[in-house]
Amino acid sequence: MKSMLVVGAAMLVAALAYAGPGEMYRSAPEAELTEAKLLDDVTCDNCQTRDDAIYDLGELRSEKAVIPLMGVLHTDPDETTRIVAALALCRIGDERGTFAVKRAAIFDGSEKVRTVAAWFYNTYVQEGSFEFHPAAEPPMARNE
Repeated sequence: MKSMLVVGAAMLVAALAYAGPGEMYRSAPEAELTEAKLLDDVTCDNCQTRDDAIYDLGELRSEKAVIPLMGVLHTDPDETTRIVAALALCRIGDERGTFAVKRAAIFDGSEKVRTVAAWFYNTYVQEGSFEFHPAAEPPMARNE
């Protein structure tokens, strides 16, 4: 039941993310200012501000955000923040970031982060990359 809730939440987040970037990011000068502000917010102490900035950088498909988001994915103590970083990296689509998500899907210390990262990788990068097993087993990569 718990894993179904996690997958359901991941599907909801992905569905919301699939809608595309908002109109406020359309003009180039505004987008550059917004992107710079969001990059600053990635290091914010406020979890909600940080998570919102990470999500928005994924919506913008910000290439500048790949390295900072990879750092978040690898080192942030908060599971939710790592999950949002995995989503943003998959949405951006840079090979370095998607590889980091694939590795997180196998090696992250949290079962929830592993499962959701694998689901995002399957959804946004390469369908069928992970095989999902019931309950306690982490997703397994099909082609390493």
